[in-house]
Amino acid sequence: MDENKLRFATLASHAGNGQNQWQGGVYPSNSSSSALNQDGPNESHDSITTGNSSQKALEARLAAIEGAKYACAYASGCGVACAVMSLLSSGDHLLTSQDIYGGTSRLINSFVSRMGVKVSYADFCDLKTIKTEINNDTKMIWIETPSNPLMKIVDIAGVVAVARTQPNIIVVVDNTFLTPYFQRPLDLGADISMYSISKYMNGHSDVIMGSVAVNDAALAEKLRVIQNSMGIIPSPFDCYLVRRSLTTLALRLEQHQKNGLAVANWLKEHPDVIDVMHPGLHSHPQHELGRRQTTGHFGVLSFRHRGGWQQTSALVSALRLYILAEGLGGYESMANLPCIMSHGSVPDDIKKKLGITENLIRLSTGIEDISDIIADLDQAFKSAFGNQ
Repeated sequence: MDENKLRFATLASHAGNGQNQWQGGVYPSNSSSSALNQDGPNESHDSITTGNSSQKALEARLAAIEGAKYACAYASGCGVACAVMSLLSSGDHLLTSQDIYGGTSRLINSFVSRMGVKVSYADFCDLKTIKTEINNDTKMIWIETPSNPLMKIVDIAGVVAVARTQPNIIVVVDNTFLTPYFQRPLDLGADISMYSISKYMNGHSDVIMGSVAVNDAALAEKLRVIQNSMGIIPSPFDCYLVRRSLTTLALRLEQHQKNGLAVANWLKEHPDVIDVMHPGLHSHPQHELGRRQTTGHFGVLSFRHRGGWQQTSALVSALRLYILAEGLGGYESMANLPCIMSHGSVPDDIKKKLGITENLIRLSTGIEDISDIIADLDQAFKSAFGNQ
C-alpha cells in the first residue's frame, strides 16, 4: 500500500515497523545494546548516541504521523528545547510569547540569554505586536499554542507570514498539547514542530522524552548533529515504549477530548467558578481560530474559582481521582497549581501580569469514566466551598 495515503491511526500503528526485518516477530524487538557492531575498520563507526534500531523505528513513526520528512527523538522535552535553541548564535534574537511553559522560560532566562542571544517576549495573539518586535537579528520565533496554562491560541499561519518578511527566521511550534492528531504545524508553514513526548504522545506517565519533526534536510541534519554531540538521546527501551503508546494515540485523544470538554462545560455552569479556559468552548476568545487551525481539542483546561489560596488548597486536597502532579496528558487525571508548580520559577510580578494567580487551577482530564470524574470534582468543590 502507498504509505502516503494511509490515515493517522494506521500510520501510528504500522509506520517504522519494517515488516520482514524483525526475525519473524510481528512487532519490532527492543535493542538495549550500548555499542554497535562494525563490519570492518573502514565501515561506519556510529555509536549508540547516533541511534539504534529502536530509536530509528520510533523516529520513522513520528515523522509519518506528522506528515514530515524527518523526525528526531531526544531524552526529554527540555532536551528538545536545548537542541533547537542551540541553532542560535550570540547576537541572534529570539522572539517568544509571554505565557510559555515555565520550564522553557527558565531555560531561556537562565541559559540562552547568557549565551549572548537577545530575547524578547510579546503577546502572540496580536500579530501587529509580533511585526513590531521582529528586527534584522531575529532568527527564531518560538510559538506555544495552546499556551500553558492560559490556553491562548496563536495563529500559526499568521505568525509564519510575518516571519517570512525577514530572511532566515526559524518558526518553532511547541505542539505538545495537541499532537499531530489535532494540529499539524508544518502544514501551516512552521519549520519545526516539537513535542514533550512525555505528555500525550506517550500518554502513560512512564517515559521522559521529546522530539522534533521537520521537512528541511539541512535543518534535520543540524538537529541530529546537536542530538549526537550533546548526548541528549532517548534510551532504547523508552523508544520501544513510545512506539507501543503511539498505536493507541488516536483512541486516547478522542476520549481525552470528550472528557475534557465535558469537564469544561460542567465547570462553566458551576457557581464557584468565575472563568474557564478551554479552546473548545464558544466563550474562548480564539475559539474560531482554533476551529480553523485544529481538528479537535485535548483534555487540558484551566479555571479560576471565586476563592483564594485557602480554597485552592482545600479543593485539590479533596480530589481523589485527579492526582496533584506536575504532569499532563497521561491516561489518568491530574491537577496542577501553576503558580507554585509548572510556573513556580516565573517571577511573581510576571505571574501577576500574566494572570497566573493563586485561584488558577489546571486540570489534565484523563480517560476515566466521565461520571466518576465529574463526581470527584463535585465533592471536591463541596469540600472547599461548603455544601450548596
